[in-house]
Amino acid sequence: MSSSNMTERTRRIVIEPVTRVEGHGKVTIHLDEAGKVDEARLHIVEFRGFERFIQGRPYWEMPVVVQRLCGICPVSHHLCAAKAVDRIVGGEDIPPTAEKMRRLMHYGQVLQSHALHFFHLCSPDLLFGFEADPLQRNVLAVAAKHPELARQGIMMRKWGQEIIKATAGKKIHGTGAIPGGINKNLSLEERDAIQADWSQMLQWAQSGLALARDYTLGHLKELADFGSFESNFLSVVRSDGAMDLYDGVLRAIDADGKIIFDQVQADAYLDYIAEEVRSWSYMKFPFIRSLGPEKGWYRVGPLARVNTCDFIDTPLAEAARKEFKALGGGRPVHVSMAYHWCRMIEILHCVEKIGELLQDPGLQGTDLVTRGKRRGEGIAILEAPRGTLFHHYRVGEDDLVTMCNLIVSTTNNNEPMNRAVTGVAKKVMSGQTTITEGMMNQVEVVIRAYDPCLSCATHAMGQMPLVVDLLDHAGNLVHRHVKHSGTSAPCEEA
Repeated sequence: MSSSNMTERTRRIVIEPVTRVEGHGKVTIHLDEAGKVDEARLHIVEFRGFERFIQGRPYWEMPVVVQRLCGICPVSHHLCAAKAVDRIVGGEDIPPTAEKMRRLMHYGQVLQSHALHFFHLCSPDLLFGFEADPLQRNVLAVAAKHPELARQGIMMRKWGQEIIKATAGKKIHGTGAIPGGINKNLSLEERDAIQADWSQMLQWAQSGLALARDYTLGHLKELADFGSFESNFLSVVRSDGAMDLYDGVLRAIDADGKIIFDQVQADAYLDYIAEEVRSWSYMKFPFIRSLGPEKGWYRVGPLARVNTCDFIDTPLAEAARKEFKALGGGRPVHVSMAYHWCRMIEILHCVEKIGELLQDPGLQGTDLVTRGKRRGEGIAILEAPRGTLFHHYRVGEDDLVTMCNLIVSTTNNNEPMNRAVTGVAKKVMSGQTTITEGMMNQVEVVIRAYDPCLSCATHAMGQMPLVVDLLDHAGNLVHRHVKHSGTSAPCEEA
């Protein structure tokens, strides 16, 4: 645009290629009259409408169709949809072999997703610093300077994907879980191939956990003021309070660790959780009904799960949980960057659970499917890598889906991510009239702590760059930064 008023002139900085956030996001920084950050918003601007277009499809397609939401965590949607459809066919009490196969699939999924996020996407920030040269802050630089660590991440993810292939039929968008059970068991050859690498995976899980723990403890003072805040937490727990990633009941705690609600079955979720819509984002804002939208928002994911559960039922991960919880002094830990530490506790837990399952001869059982009384509605919950996942379907007598509601992990974390972005923006951008690459990366760092899957959250697809707009107190755009990669190049003012 042509104007003498500099506050109305826009400068765009383009960075190639896609940033280390899975999803199409936009951050808007709002300044007050003094030039200090007043508010920051994480906008999700991509929309595809999965909940609408699967209406009219046969219910038995859901476990296969809905996993197309994502190529990173398809197993989570595959299994949650299968669990919901189990109820429609009256097969929620699936045979033991089917449940063990599904659990093995899920632990492989959580492990590979966490490994990808921590080693490939987040480790450059932790190893090289938030302000490091953007050409260095990537997995290739990690491979060059820390080759064993990079190899570890690659091989751990590969192992998780091989488990998915053995249980779901293929590594991405498998078909293993079907209404009322599963379509294959685990052969002895498949079991032995997975088992061969288990000891190495356990060792790597422990060393990865040490890296995340040591980083957090070594930077605790600055991280306590880096996009951190007190919040409620929500997760699935087992009936005895143990962490359970595949099945259980809902529990919510407040910032002091006191129970808000507990032992809530999946089919009662709407009595406890509501969703708010805001004009500037396609992603909804869930909250706890009894507290309302102002005070009822909550966090999910690894930090929430470790804070919310009473214990972890594998010994090494339980010891790590106790060490982590000691940071809170009897209260939940609220440090946003501690998501990474908890993520690595969960990787260790998954390796331990996989080891237990591989020793179980029930995986070679042949009773794979069950059916019962047909129902017109199915609701399921599950802990995806990024947090609590809700799938809710209604079907007609013609077996076609009439209603679908999906509350995915990143949607649950929407308000917390906005608060984290605001906190970091206030810390590094107040009083600034331009956005540097280093400032922007600090905003991204705290977003990455939540491991957001914005394509899942908005049911969208496609490339997802991160755009940051800086607005003055009158709403004029004074600077725009489009993050695609680690180099920055200004272009002409428009």
